[in-house]
Amino acid sequence: MTEDSWHPVSRSRAYELVVDQIEDQILEGRLKVGDRLPGERELAGRLEVSRAAVREAIRTLEAQGVVRSAVGSGPEAGTVVSAMPSAALTRLLRLHVALANFPLPDVVEARVMLERYSARLASEHAGPDLLDALREPLDAMDDDDLDRVAFNDLDTAFHIAIAEAGGNRLVADMTTAIRDAVRRSVLASFELLGDRWPDIVTRLRAEHRAIYDAVAAGDGESAARLVEEHIRGAAGWLPGWKG
Repeated sequence: MTEDSWHPVSRSRAYELVVDQIEDQILEGRLKVGDRLPGERELAGRLEVSRAAVREAIRTLEAQGVVRSAVGSGPEAGTVVSAMPSAALTRLLRLHVALANFPLPDVVEARVMLERYSARLASEHAGPDLLDALREPLDAMDDDDLDRVAFNDLDTAFHIAIAEAGGNRLVADMTTAIRDAVRRSVLASFELLGDRWPDIVTRLRAEHRAIYDAVAAGDGESAARLVEEHIRGAAGWLPGWKG
């Protein structure tokens, strides 16, 4: 990273432009994980903005998990570029999906693409530890005393376990974000099912078991097909779900 890579920014909404400049440095490869940003005074001088604008930009990036800051004069002091943890990425994706109010067909197609891929990969990796992770929420869902919130949480845990078993961290994070974003809509639909709920629970348990059996057998094509049928089927009977 060289001083020439930093350019003065306009005074209008200066902190946002500072954020843009730092993001550009990262995207262009001039800043990498572990690199330290120039000090507040130095960065303000290079960009010709106030130190307050730099502080606000750093706070924004820190909240996003892009940098971490520590005060003092030791080796850990200053602002350092950090790898965004999965939780931070999932939070941002979840909020984006929730606020964008995507149409139900878009949500369904996104889930199908992600979860078919994960189910196929999970089948290739099926070992004792992986199968135990899938069985845990699956077995817990057999409890007839579960309320609808607890059942949905276990349903979500099962799908996320498949995504994580696939070994693609980004796909797993995206799956988690989508499930979390539509949680309230799904629960509202569960309430609208009324006395159909016991039959729906029986159906969901059977479909989950079939997916698990295909993964355990190493049958990736069947696992992918069953996941797709499960997702599309649920979208068809969830009343009032707008995604």
